[in-house]
Amino acid sequence: MDLRTIKTFYTIARLGSFQKAADELMYVQSTVTMQIQKLETDLGVKLIERGKKIHLTDAGRVFFDKADLLLRDLEYVQNTMHEWVHGEAGKIRIGAIEPMAIYRLPEILEPFNKKYPKVQISIQVNNTQTLTKMIKDGELDIALCNTPVLDHTTLFEPLLTEQVSLLLPAAHHLAERDEIYLADFKNERLLLGAFVCNYRINLEKSLVEAGIQPQVGLEINSMSALKEYVQAGLGIAVIPDVIIRTPPVGTTTKKVVDLNVGVVTGILRKTNNITAGTAIERLIALIKENF
Repeated sequence: MDLRTIKTFYTIARLGSFQKAADELMYVQSTVTMQIQKLETDLGVKLIERGKKIHLTDAGRVFFDKADLLLRDLEYVQNTMHEWVHGEAGKIRIGAIEPMAIYRLPEILEPFNKKYPKVQISIQVNNTQTLTKMIKDGELDIALCNTPVLDHTTLFEPLLTEQVSLLLPAAHHLAERDEIYLADFKNERLLLGAFVCNYRINLEKSLVEAGIQPQVGLEINSMSALKEYVQAGLGIAVIPDVIIRTPPVGTTTKKVVDLNVGVVTGILRKTNNITAGTAIERLIALIKENF
């Protein structure tokens, strides 16, 4: 029993004629007859009563109902695969670091979602190290993250360099300075992101190179939350500019003259996860266009 034979039976039952079914399916009638005989033999039951008019047996009516469901499911699967091949359907699993996920990705996904409403998207927000592992483990299709540790299984395409600024309370003594240097961080209460955060890693490296041992006031596992803690007067923080487009009330931003270290953000994926024309490739093309 195969799908072709089931479709032949279904067509006969629907049209009420072996000849009409043969014409629609573009078979000779003898082929249709042999297919039904084989189907009845395989099932061990008689499905069709032959005569001037054909009639379904009780078993035939049951089989017809099930064949209808099966063929509808098959059509749905075929249509879904056609849409997937042409980039109109499917599911995209995206990983993203916090600044990208919150402040850049929504603007990119909005037009994509309108153009391809059948494409399902899931988003995981995490740090670069975790997202890299998820890519390697096949848990994500793409990740928008900082430069990761690469191997032969992964591909990273840089998109942009996120610039950073110092956010501090407006009443802070450094807020009066025209220029701020890394040396000015000495003895300041510094608010930092998670230990694995690339922005924190770059800042601490720059401070050490400048001979400054930072005084860590708070560690917060959210770059976006840092600005709220600065607003509360708990310290100062170096934060990506995209997060502090509009500084919170009572705060101000300053550029650090000798902190010339931006953090590169790009697209990470497995080297074998490249299928031209699919929804993933269309989304990647759209992301690149935006940067």
